This record gives sequence, structure tokens and C-alpha cells, in this order.
Amino acid sequence: MKQIITSFQDQIGTITFNNDEKRNALSFGLLDGFQEAFKEFRNKQARVVIIRAKKGSKVWSAGLFIDELPKPGEDPLPFDHPLESILRTVEHFPAPVIAMAEGSIWGGACDLATVCDIIVGTEKTTMAITPARLGVPYNSSGILHIMEVFGLHTAKEMFYTALPISAQRALQLGVINHLVSPNELEGFTYDLAKKMCENSPLAISVIKEQITELAESQPLTASTFERINRLRYNAFSSEDYVEGQRAFQEKRKALFKGK
Repeated sequence: MKQIITSFQDQIGTITFNNDEKRNALSFGLLDGFQEAFKEFRNKQARVVIIRAKKGSKVWSAGLFIDELPKPGEDPLPFDHPLESILRTVEHFPAPVIAMAEGSIWGGACDLATVCDIIVGTEKTTMAITPARLGVPYNSSGILHIMEVFGLHTAKEMFYTALPISAQRALQLGVINHLVSPNELEGFTYDLAKKMCENSPLAISVIKEQITELAESQPLTASTFERINRLRYNAFSSEDYVEGQRAFQEKRKALFKGK
């Protein structure tokens, strides 16, 4: 079974999650499919790409597929991880990418949604950053994404509690662009995409790249980078890292010891 379904119509490319059994978890296979889809849409000169779940889904995506997390001592989110690659692909794709966010969005999928250019959701949309629940140290680029989109204090709350924030709160923070009813979600999102298709694709492509570069223009010193890497290594080599994954698999509350 294909983990995603793609379609292309009226210059709009659509990627639909197709793995409800695993709550559309971002497995290596699914992320590879994303890369192929974006390559296809680039070749077809798509004017907009929409990422969505099936109509009526309760979960847009549950984030990284936990069975594929590496053993302790290996970075769970290195630069060349398929999720990191697809985030860069979305950021630098030469046309707008819309997250049609029906259902809950967890962990790495929240990172994926927030690098999209626009998010359209419903009252049932929730967003949560859950690595602390699994004992996973998130990487710096992902933390920066969440800080930039949600704001510093909300990002801290999300990372520390691993609890979801509501659609209304995300709307107030400017994270979600539009909230519509579930029945209107599909029509509203595609109407928005069609309006974008009426504008200059070259101008939009240049403006998108400008926004991306300007948003990433804050410098990070070499010493800070090295210190962060050391802290993350300590975390993904820890007993807590093992316990977080084990508890998830056994469907129980993790008993973290802080070591």
C-alpha cells in the first residue's frame, strides 16, 4: 500500500497521507514518497502544493515513526534524516505549500506543518510537540522553526509539557491562517490555492525565497553550535531515551529518571 497518494490538477499538486493504520506517521518510506512527489510537482511547474490527510481524519500525522528511531548513542534527527530533508524541500520549493490541517498534528509533523507557507485548519485541529514524552532531544533547526512560528514562551510550553494547543489558540498566535468548518475545509483550501495560481509564479517564487532567507538570517556562533550538539548527544545516549521508546511501545507512562 502506498503511504501517500498524489494528484495534479489545475496547476495544483496534492499530497494525501494514506496510512491511517499508523496515524500517518512520518516513516522513511512515507518521507521518500514526499520527496518523489515534490520532484514530480517541480517538473510539472506546480503553482501550489497542498499537503492533507483524508477527509474526516482525526489525525493529520502523528509525527516520526517511533519504530525507526535509532539506538541510543545515535542522533535521532541528524542533518541528513529524511524528515530534515523534506523540511528543506518544503521551505525551498519554488511555489507556496499549504498544510490542509484536519485533525491532530504531533511531534515532527508539527514541524512539517509549520514550515508550510500557510496552514488552514478546523476547530478540531490541535498541534503538539512531543519529543520530551519520548525522551528525544529535538534538533536546533526544529526548535527554531517552532520558536519562530509560535513565539518563545509558547514554544517553551509546548516542548516542556508535550501538550497540544487548540486551533483557536494557534489562530490567535498567527500559526494557523484560517479556521473553517470541516465541511468547508477542502473547498476553502482549494479556492485559496486557485487565487494564488492567478498571480505571477516568478514573483511568488522570489518572494518566498526572500522570506525564507530573511527568516534564517540570525547567526549562530560555532561555540554555541558545538555546545548544543554535546547536550543533544548526552540526551540521545541516555537511559531516558531508551525508556521513552519502550514506554511508547508498551503503551504505558514513561518513568524518566533524568539520566
